[in-house]
Amino acid sequence: MDIAELGFDPTDRAFLADPYPVYTRLRAAGRALPDDSGRWYLPHFADVHAALRHRGLGRIYQHRFTDEEFGRPATEQQHPRWAESERWSLLNLEPPDHTRIRRMVSSVFTAKAVAGLRPVIERAASDQWDAAGSGGEVELIADYAQPFSITVICALLGVPVQDGPDLLRWSHAIVKMYELHSTPAERSAAEQASAEFIEYTQGLIARKRAEPLDDLVTRLVQVREDGGGLTDAEIVSTVIVLLNAGHEATVNTLGNGMRALLRHPEQWQRIVTGEVSTADAAEEMLRWDAPLQLFERWVLDDGVELAGRTFTRGDRIAMLFGSANRDPQRFPDADAFDVGRGDAAHIGFGAGTHFCIGAPLARLELDVSLERIRSAAPELSAAAEPEYQPYFVIRGLQALHLRTVA
Repeated sequence: MDIAELGFDPTDRAFLADPYPVYTRLRAAGRALPDDSGRWYLPHFADVHAALRHRGLGRIYQHRFTDEEFGRPATEQQHPRWAESERWSLLNLEPPDHTRIRRMVSSVFTAKAVAGLRPVIERAASDQWDAAGSGGEVELIADYAQPFSITVICALLGVPVQDGPDLLRWSHAIVKMYELHSTPAERSAAEQASAEFIEYTQGLIARKRAEPLDDLVTRLVQVREDGGGLTDAEIVSTVIVLLNAGHEATVNTLGNGMRALLRHPEQWQRIVTGEVSTADAAEEMLRWDAPLQLFERWVLDDGVELAGRTFTRGDRIAMLFGSANRDPQRFPDADAFDVGRGDAAHIGFGAGTHFCIGAPLARLELDVSLERIRSAAPELSAAAEPEYQPYFVIRGLQALHLRTVA
């Protein structure tokens, strides 16, 4: 059965507002469901989990095949600067390039380095909440989450905080290219943003090379493995993906999760009273209304067996993270929002080779933000009904207006 017949329509605002009943129908209908574009959608946790680790699948195919060999039309690059920004992105690369670059990035972007940022993150959370919430009402997305996240990333990268609005603007434009349906205007804006972000990052690299400081970009410039280091192009893609993926994940998880807490006030009380830790609550926020709903892979080899069928080279797999995270075969009472669930084995950050390298930082930002909101505004209510952005792949709210009582 075609997936659209079951109600899957990423252009429909009603579906975007609540895709989860449709996901229930998808899981009941089968393990691999086609659409009219040639994609095969996987709605079950076990199949998504397996696909993320399957060596016969890849984010790209160009490391092994030409377009002709892969049965695809010749690539006509209409957005060359965006493609340049993505060329060495860890989200897209496959081994051996992915292995080499990730190993070097991981050697300087360590769990210890992230943990060392806690005082910076706590200060940013406190300052931003105080600035946003002094009047008794907070718009969580624009007034707190976005500037907070950008401040943290600026501190991590060694970027002047006054450049934050440009980084935010570029990120919002570029991520539209990941959607299943983007408009010509959105693609044009992403191309322009990519060009500006590349040029900015190239200048940043040059400054860090001339005047090294204690920040991530300096460490990316200096890192060496077997006598070689990262090229400027590789650093550019790494900086862009760290900003875009990290910022969008933190902001959207916080917005989606706080909306869930407002709709389940008994769960918020469990956090306020300390019955449930803010770290555990953050994991349930990531699972229950995931900021990334879909991730795609190409089938690289004939005979790949997955989700109860055999795929051929050139097939396209769309893994439905949002559905997988609500699969009752993996998560008991999966549609229940339970901040004390204590299960971090969701697919909010992916899995396998492309597991999000920024997951520790995102988790820390969410933990600190929940701690700050809990202490500053234990009594919360919605000041207006929130609406989701009109996008599917990256799921987040347009705004979330909160009334606060200290």
